[in-house]
Amino acid sequence: MNMVFDFLKKKKVKKALLSEPLPKEEVKTEVLKKEEPKKKPSVVSVSKAFPTFPILLSPHVTEKATQLVADNQYVFKIFPRANKTEVKKAIESLYKVKVISVKIINVSGKTKRLGKNQGWKKGYKKAIIKLAPGQRIEAFTV
Repeated sequence: MNMVFDFLKKKKVKKALLSEPLPKEEVKTEVLKKEEPKKKPSVVSVSKAFPTFPILLSPHVTEKATQLVADNQYVFKIFPRANKTEVKKAIESLYKVKVISVKIINVSGKTKRLGKNQGWKKGYKKAIIKLAPGQRIEAFTV
């Protein structure tokens, strides 16, 4: 039962300490010892609206996407609310390459049937990235 009300005792102790007058020397040192604001860790925030969401979800590996690698173009599935500039910054910071252009495509969901039940397959958003000549992303090379 004593442990339940311990938080009340702590407040009384703090009030007692505050009511005692402090010597002049201690007051001066306390005023000078202001806490500095804590620095946030340096994290590259690609999106201001959604800083915790990853922009690039996965590489999109299809027959057409592998043919585009020969033209120095790469295809990724991306976060549905990402835009071209966010995708460009994410690719440049992650793979350390120079991006020339970004094309974004919304792939709509398809209808699926099982007997008389009909539903939808989820759609997604993909980006086709074109890199500068002479640069490549090593994860895609075959």
